[in-house]
Amino acid sequence: MTVKTIAEFQAEGRSPEILFWVGCAGSYDARAQKVTRALCEILEHAGVAYAILGQEERCSGDPARRAGNEFLFQMTAAMNIETLNMYGVQKIVAACPHCFNTLKNEYPQLGGNYEVVHHTQLLNELIASGRLKLKEGGDFRGKRITYHDSCYMGRVNGVYEAPRALLEALDVDLVEMKRSRTNGLCCGAGGAQMWKEDEPGDRRINIERADEALLTNPDAVAANCPFCITMLQDGLKAREKNEQIPVYDLSEMILSRL
Repeated sequence: MTVKTIAEFQAEGRSPEILFWVGCAGSYDARAQKVTRALCEILEHAGVAYAILGQEERCSGDPARRAGNEFLFQMTAAMNIETLNMYGVQKIVAACPHCFNTLKNEYPQLGGNYEVVHHTQLLNELIASGRLKLKEGGDFRGKRITYHDSCYMGRVNGVYEAPRALLEALDVDLVEMKRSRTNGLCCGAGGAQMWKEDEPGDRRINIERADEALLTNPDAVAANCPFCITMLQDGLKAREKNEQIPVYDLSEMILSRL
């Protein structure tokens, strides 16, 4: 694949339709890299002119702010905003709800005003507008799929329907967990918990969430966040179910139908 940077677009005298904010997980985590690639393949298939920042992209600053390092957050965000404004970026898609939330809701306070969408919202737009056409059938048709609402997409930003619309387009048998939508349970990684050791307790949150998923007797678990995917996979592994029940990002599921 050849993914162009926004600098290369501008060198050609063109502007991309959308900037793909890859994020730290999507850049460096082996599992999240598969989601990055899946989204890029879908965007190319749909004929969307997209670009990335490449080496000019820094961490959004979300983990620093959640962990209480406000100085580091503001410094990182200011550098990102300077870069984005220099290129005249208007629309951004992020495959990570943490990046999505920070870019959408926190960057405007520092002078970074952009239209920011999560990749599930963009994919839903592309299908609804006819730019993305799915083949009949597919690996997931009729399969029992349970969907995990990530905190930063669900309770923080109130986005519940776009991911479920994608599952509907895939013709899956969606089985909701006991705690879903506004009552969803965190995977255990939010609020910078991803980067620290467990606090004292008798149970891990990700194992409790994996148990809730197992109660639905699913063929697979769908998610929309790199942190959630890691935590759910680890939870299923603790129950020795990770071989039988895979965890997919919604973009990977959509890609299988193209």
